[in-house]
Amino acid sequence: MTQASLGLPPHLLPRSKAPPTSSSTTSLHALATSTTPHLSRSSSQSRQNSPSTIVPTSQSDVSDKTTATLIRRVLCPQSHASGPDACAIDALLPPLTSSNDVDLQLYAIIAIVVKEFVYSWYGRITPDLGFVEEVVRIFAHCTRALEQRLRTIDMERLVLDEIPQLVEGHIQAFRTSHQILYPSPNAVNPRVVYHTLVPHPAFSPVPNVNALATVAEQSRSEEAYRQLLVQGALAVLLPTEDLGNACLRTLVADVIGDLILGNGVGGKACEAWVIWEGITKLVESVKARVERNATGEEIEANTRSRLEKFGLVSETNGKAHEHMKINRSTAASEAFWRILQYGYLAFLVMRFTILGFFAAYTHPSRPLTSSPHGRDEGARTVAALSTSRPLLGFRIFSLISLLLDLSHRAPWFVGWLCLVRHHLVRRPLHLGADGGLIDTFLRSLLATYVLTPAQLPPLLRTLRIALFPANALAPPRAVPAPTEQLDIKHRCADAILDLIPPVIARRFFAIGSSPAALPTSGAGDGERQIMLAEIEAVLDVFGDSYMNKHLVFGIVELCVVRLMPEVGEMSVRELMEARLGEGWEDAE
Repeated sequence: MTQASLGLPPHLLPRSKAPPTSSSTTSLHALATSTTPHLSRSSSQSRQNSPSTIVPTSQSDVSDKTTATLIRRVLCPQSHASGPDACAIDALLPPLTSSNDVDLQLYAIIAIVVKEFVYSWYGRITPDLGFVEEVVRIFAHCTRALEQRLRTIDMERLVLDEIPQLVEGHIQAFRTSHQILYPSPNAVNPRVVYHTLVPHPAFSPVPNVNALATVAEQSRSEEAYRQLLVQGALAVLLPTEDLGNACLRTLVADVIGDLILGNGVGGKACEAWVIWEGITKLVESVKARVERNATGEEIEANTRSRLEKFGLVSETNGKAHEHMKINRSTAASEAFWRILQYGYLAFLVMRFTILGFFAAYTHPSRPLTSSPHGRDEGARTVAALSTSRPLLGFRIFSLISLLLDLSHRAPWFVGWLCLVRHHLVRRPLHLGADGGLIDTFLRSLLATYVLTPAQLPPLLRTLRIALFPANALAPPRAVPAPTEQLDIKHRCADAILDLIPPVIARRFFAIGSSPAALPTSGAGDGERQIMLAEIEAVLDVFGDSYMNKHLVFGIVELCVVRLMPEVGEMSVRELMEARLGEGWEDAE
């Protein structure tokens, strides 16, 4: 099968050599059609022939220059040029957001999706690019509307209070459903107990492998829920003229509902081994950032090796220097340098805290943030005042306590923390109350280091690399065997344990007062295996894909309702009638 038989547009066919720089559409199409497409196979055909081959992603594949070239070749073939004559992306395509860096990553994802999922069938119908331009225009309109709505919601409360509340409910329901209350003949399916505690219409009835009718019915319920959610969002975001186009609306709803929410979010993202691998990569990235700076001994060793390399210091002198250093080191000198190190660290912490509190004291009061859509001004102000909560009262802290099981491991410590929070929030000074000094200080830290727009382009780049390595659709990955999934969970627990300082790990898991250094993972030490088993028990809360779907779709639904409150207040029919009139069904 050749590229031409697949129906790909001429500008996406492989070229035997680099063409001369030109901005003419006719010359580009003539040059592309004059190549020999039968000499190379399509990317989809190659993936079918070798499904286990994964193309590694290099730095050149994700560079800004390569990304811009990909966008021009797929979305702007008329202006596809390289070198100094190439136009900027923002001059060729409409802006998606207020940030050019974010637009570059979003357009890269759009280009890959169009190349892999749209041109595969649309190129067989016509070589016209008007449909792609229409898709880009609609996507730009939706992203700009989402950005405007994103500025009106309280991101701190969404990320640190409402989403942790959903995760906390998931953990409690998971642990409750796996408590064995009756012997085997009268035992209840944990999924039934979980669905009873966390009901959701998309996952009813509970699928049973012994009754295939329940599996099919649950699949239909989930598909109908996805379509309902997407249709409600499109009824709010799409332009009026595009919303009245039933064909376009159905096509976009099918792509988002089935491809993104169905296969991506509801399929892979809810699998336990995928979540464990994601946690492992996150922990490894944090560990690499923490261990980026070399210690003093490593710096001195590297310096001495460079001197020996150029002959300035002989190897014998180096060994003698090392022997003299060992002899001169005493307990008093080690204690002196340790005290100096901790003193300098305490000075940095105090300086950072004092400057932060001073900035928080001079910072203006936080304005009320509430979505202006669907409510009048008076009701919005009353709702914002009634739901205003300090940062110390957010559910992220109770989630950490529940996840680590601190109420059983260290009940006195939990009680002491609750008492301190009560005095900070409720006592006369109100330092931790909403708008207080500590509350303003913590919110300024979040706005500066965590919830900052500068984190979005790297996040989108990482997402693109994970979904589309080498700027192409990754081959389907086979589901690991049960033993391989256990190995993935064990590696995740091992990575988490390596990130925890040894002294804290021994004290937290109550291992004892043995030396602080933890044995390595390959040593098979009994103490380390105990700690790994404890961490794996915590990771088991994400071990069921059906239960994970309740959590993941709950988070998706929460984000949609916060961005578009109309979806939670009105039905899809009411939204369509408000936009198109009462006779919109007859007009279609």
